Amino acid sequence: MQITKTLTTNPKPAPDWNNLGFGAFTTDHMFIMDYHEGRGWYDPRIVPYAPLALDPAAIVLHYGAEVFEGLKAYYAGDDQILLFRPEANAQRINNSSVRLCMPELPVEYFVQAIKELVGIDKHWVPKLPDTSLYIRPLVIATEGVLGVRRSADYQFIVILSPVGAYYPEGLNPVKIYVEEEYVRSVRGGTGFCKCGGNYAASLAAQYKAKEMGYSQVMWLDGAERKYIDEVGTMNVMFKVNGRILTPELSSGTILPGITRDSVLKILQSWNIPTEERKITLTELQQAIQTGTLEEAFGTGTAAVISPIGELNIHGEKVAISNGQIGPLTQKIYDTLTGIQWGKLKDEFGWTVNISSQK
Repeated sequence: MQITKTLTTNPKPAPDWNNLGFGAFTTDHMFIMDYHEGRGWYDPRIVPYAPLALDPAAIVLHYGAEVFEGLKAYYAGDDQILLFRPEANAQRINNSSVRLCMPELPVEYFVQAIKELVGIDKHWVPKLPDTSLYIRPLVIATEGVLGVRRSADYQFIVILSPVGAYYPEGLNPVKIYVEEEYVRSVRGGTGFCKCGGNYAASLAAQYKAKEMGYSQVMWLDGAERKYIDEVGTMNVMFKVNGRILTPELSSGTILPGITRDSVLKILQSWNIPTEERKITLTELQQAIQTGTLEEAFGTGTAAVISPIGELNIHGEKVAISNGQIGPLTQKIYDTLTGIQWGKLKDEFGWTVNISSQK
């Protein structure tokens, strides 16, 4: 793929690297590639960051035909910049696209686009501890027609944002509200996809939880409100009697997290027992009552690992691990971020060094 590059003549001022927040800043450039039915993907280009020109009848605006991803670039010292499992993100965006009747993107195009864009804006990769460059690839349906059907035209876009911690609490334990009114997804739906509609539909529950003083919600299954699905925008794991339990993916209602998969592989390398299966809220309550629930945490690209210090179940507040980060949760965080930032040896072959990228 030959990418044409037009560099900005008006670079943005650098942000306050000590106060990045999450998603508040964007870099100087973006990647765009077009698709037309019968022609395929064409005209890959890196251009100055700017607003998009869309037909008001564009299918994405009316029928939500879009998918996206999230991954990061990390500064590893000595001018080294690392990506973490970008091929997995490429495969997942294609899985989402298939479900929404959108064209798949060659994995090598996805990875090359990110490598070259980050290479151009590499000075935007923050260097302070616990900071990174968030990468947002997305595909949108751009054909201008008022009809519920597959679009003939699409754009693949990548933008970048230097970020700090996703939650204001950082690695401090967060409080989670178990949601019993709203649902995130149902079997046969788009729960396993990373598409905007899933997130828009989650906002009502999230704002309700925040008004009650909680950082996020714990979703239950949409059919029976019986089984645990996810925590907010993260997968969830529980340490019960020395074993790590996490909801299985077979129902298609849960996003197959890349951080989730990475944590499971790390735990297995440590010979810590893991179980992927259905977990009922009743089972979780029993583990709390018997004292066998030792730790709980969320996993996701944005927050990496987010320890859970409190659950609100049926209005009852329950402390987890005495409201502190558990030792295993801390070890997982240290190991995973150590690999991502190049501080620990990558025994799994997950990191991609793009330091030589021009």
